[in-house]
Amino acid sequence: MNIDRMVLAFAGSMILLSVALAHFVSPYWLWLTVFVGANLLQSSFTGFCPLARILRKFGFKPGHAFPE
Repeated sequence: MNIDRMVLAFAGSMILLSVALAHFVSPYWLWLTVFVGANLLQSSFTGFCPLARILRKFGFKPGHAFPE
């Protein structure tokens, strides 16, 4: 699995987790959804994604969205 797919899988997991936590625990968990969405939006414009850099250091192969 390349970095692009890992970033998408992680972001989707975080969004689903925050919605579940907002439903069962506290609506303040929706701020996690806002953070993930804002990070995805800024990375689409700038090409900078902190998770992509971390995954690259762990040896995952780059994709097209986050090349080396």
